[in-house]
Amino acid sequence: MEISENGFIFSDQKALLDIEAIHQYLSVESYWAKGIPLSTVKRSIENSLCFGIYKDQEQIGFARWITDKATFAWLCDVYVKENYRGLGLSKKLMSFMIFHSDLQGLRRYQLATLDAHGLYEQFGFSAIQNSENQMGIVIQNPYNLGISVD
Repeated sequence: MEISENGFIFSDQKALLDIEAIHQYLSVESYWAKGIPLSTVKRSIENSLCFGIYKDQEQIGFARWITDKATFAWLCDVYVKENYRGLGLSKKLMSFMIFHSDLQGLRRYQLATLDAHGLYEQFGFSAIQNSENQMGIVIQNPYNLGISVD
């Protein structure tokens, strides 16, 4: 699936992904995956439903869904490069993804964010009700950099 708007291309084609550019952003610029190894990024992409934003054949945005395509999807690793922010690309990406055929009819869509609540609320996301029912295992400093990534 692919759409083009105002010179930007939004696509779910993994063959278009610039894995090195994604790795550079996640490992250096993101707050949630600092230091992530390239091999981990590659494996995460192989096992996820991925989306890219491109301008003049450059990858300028990315997102991936961890999903069974039947009941559950977790949105993660969402970014738009800083010099392309403020153009509505995150909203367009969300619109493109949320209507993707592999994400229809699921029981739960979930994500975690420190700073983009307003964006995701526009697409129906809200604080989890009965969050005390949710549990997890959080590995502090998974890439051994001495920093927290949660």
